Amino acid sequence: MQEQRVEFFSEGARLAGILRTPDETDGPMPALVQGPGWLGLKDAQLYLPYHQALTDAGFAVLIFDYRGFGDSEPGPKALSPSQQYEDLVNAVSWLTTRDDIDADAIGAFGSGGTGGGNAVLLAADDDRVKAAVAQVPVADGRDWLHRMRTEYEWLDFMNALEEDRRERTRTGAGATVHPREGIMVPTPERRKTNVKKDVDSRIPSEVELACAWEILDYRPVEAAARCTAPLMVIGVEGDATTPTDHAEAIVAAAAGPSRLVMQRDTTHYAAYKRYGDTVIPEIVDWLTTHVRPAQVVVTDSGGADQPATTRHIAGV
Repeated sequence: MQEQRVEFFSEGARLAGILRTPDETDGPMPALVQGPGWLGLKDAQLYLPYHQALTDAGFAVLIFDYRGFGDSEPGPKALSPSQQYEDLVNAVSWLTTRDDIDADAIGAFGSGGTGGGNAVLLAADDDRVKAAVAQVPVADGRDWLHRMRTEYEWLDFMNALEEDRRERTRTGAGATVHPREGIMVPTPERRKTNVKKDVDSRIPSEVELACAWEILDYRPVEAAARCTAPLMVIGVEGDATTPTDHAEAIVAAAAGPSRLVMQRDTTHYAAYKRYGDTVIPEIVDWLTTHVRPAQVVVTDSGGADQPATTRHIAGV
């Protein structure tokens, strides 16, 4: 696997990325774009086994730091799903400018909370994305933040948000919080795990509390309902970090071909290592099958009572 440090621009901000490619290539490559998971960074070692397998299968993989994270320039807020989506769209656009990338064979991969959810959003709303894999995604931001708290903590949290909104109208400035403690409340497993220890010390330590409003409005499950691109979702049974039924809801809502891969007898963070050898080949197979150039498109009318079906045939 080859690795190149790259830069591109998103809404005027310089973003830092890593482009990983096969050791040997023959012509333009299919490519995948990945924004890191919740508070993740591009150079997390966690992603390397996935990228190694994907580049071995012939894909280029672009992973980058969102605005306000890692080596990228800051945006107005460090946690903004709408900005992250813009960054992903611009990452796809940047890939299409490269002669070594097949612009008609681009997919999305996202892992961990909003990382998984963002892959769903991108596949639903960017027609250039042929297929996606969303690993342990958030489907509904309000439900996610609510279920991280007891009911009295939830009410206190919502009251704090309302008070902060009033304070910002009075003074122009609001409260800042640690994103992991003040917005997403970490589970006991998250406090103990070292799965992201190589990048944990570099995540933003303060973000505006007001960022939570965007998380509350975050709805990848609604995007799934308009997603006709093939979508694989990977969940963990009994997941305390991104609830299992979020993965199930996205698959149930998906408008196009979908597949649910459920990991049992494990936990959110332990699953990466325990089932990597099983799940990673499933990811590679899904993306290899669906992320292909389609020079010929065949649509069969289903008649009055049947939906139409469409097949994309790769050129030779």
